[in-house]
Amino acid sequence: MLDYEFEKAFKCDSIKMICGVDEAGRGPLMGPVVAAACILPEGFILEGLNDSKKLTEKKREALFDIIKENAISYCVAFATVEEIEELNILNATMLAMKRAIEGLSVPADMALIDGNQSKGFSIPTKTVIKGDATVPSIAAASILAKVTRDRMCLEYDKEYPDYGFAKHKGYGTKAHMDAIKKYGPCPVHRTSFLKFLNND
Repeated sequence: MLDYEFEKAFKCDSIKMICGVDEAGRGPLMGPVVAAACILPEGFILEGLNDSKKLTEKKREALFDIIKENAISYCVAFATVEEIEELNILNATMLAMKRAIEGLSVPADMALIDGNQSKGFSIPTKTVIKGDATVPSIAAASILAKVTRDRMCLEYDKEYPDYGFAKHKGYGTKAHMDAIKKYGPCPVHRTSFLKFLNND
């Protein structure tokens, strides 16, 4: 249940613009991790807004456009497969979130971040567990990140059609893992995530 009053508690003279931040793609075996930061207008209520994982693809796509049209500012950024391999997935996620916050056309004074981890940010942050289901700006960010990453997976599917990226979006389904075993990893796979290849 979204709490449209949540952000107001943090607003003061020095904190006027608050962005919600979320990511998509921490768990999959391939592709970048995508993060979004979003500042919504105060009093803006978007019908149907929710955690992106709880919405149908069609609903996410529709909300994606409405959020972009109505947000005071938003930015979608990512950390590459190479950065995930070099930094590990947690640090790469924080890097993507930092890039999203710093890419806002209207600077945020504070960031509300989904989850329980926050490090390396240049503005004050507060982590919110299950924030994508309770804080509207985080829910909006979750949709921006998820739709962007899903669209990237569709493009990867055209480039590497043997793996079924369009269907499973890179998650470790049996079909995906079977394809990796059959064809080997492709350039967008995260090799550190493919430990199952050594277990046979």
